[in-house]
Formats: sequence, structure tokens, C-alpha cells
Amino acid sequence: QVELVESGGGLVQPGGSLRLSCAASGRIASISVISWFRQAPGREREWVAGIRWTDFGGIYYSDSVKGRFAISKDKPVSTVYLQMDDLKPEDTAVYYCAAGLQYAGTWHSPGRYDYWGQGTQVTVSS
Repeated sequence: QVELVESGGGLVQPGGSLRLSCAASGRIASISVISWFRQAPGREREWVAGIRWTDFGGIYYSDSVKGRFAISKDKPVSTVYLQMDDLKPEDTAVYYCAAGLQYAGTWHSPGRYDYWGQGTQVTVSS
């Protein structure tokens, strides 16, 4: 079993920044990949960014956030971060982190992931 807890959401003005954290616990050694997803009201869950937990490299972004968001990991504290800069109103959503146990798979497919956090709200508004 893997537990994921997100934090760092909040209200920010357009052009501002936030850093989300995803703290993992439990059977951390079984994790292969971790991604961030987001879901706005009335919309499907959307993949944002992903990172391989077990090796170097392997960082991927959706086109909608490339150049503005950065995903990173700190393995000693079992945490994955999502640095979000130049935030836009369309970034408003609940942000979730998700952990997958399989090395191969489609990054943007929710079905790839075995564990999910409870989500943290990000609101971008003036």
C-alpha cells in the first residue's frame, strides 16, 4: 500500500507561483512513476506532468504547462514537487498526485496509476 498526501494549494493571482508537494509513504520502493493530474469543475481529469521515481531523467509535461511548470523529486524525503509559475486562470483545478507501480505505460492515462492522493485546490484569480 502507498499513501500520497498533497499540499501547497491556495489562491494566487494570475502570473503568480505556487509549489505543490506530494508526500509518499508506505511501500515507496514499489513505486515506478509519479504524476500530477488536475481536474476542473465539469471537466475530465487531465494529466499535467510525470517523473520516473526509480531512475534519473524521465520527466514529461503536457503541452498546456510546458515551460511554466516543473516537476521534481526528493527521494530522501519521499516527496515529489510541482513548481507552477506564470499561473493562468485556466490552471484553476483540484490537483492530484498519482503513483504507478509499472515502469511502462501511457503517462496521461489515469488507469496507469495505482494510488491517488486526496487532492489540493489551486485557484488562479484576481
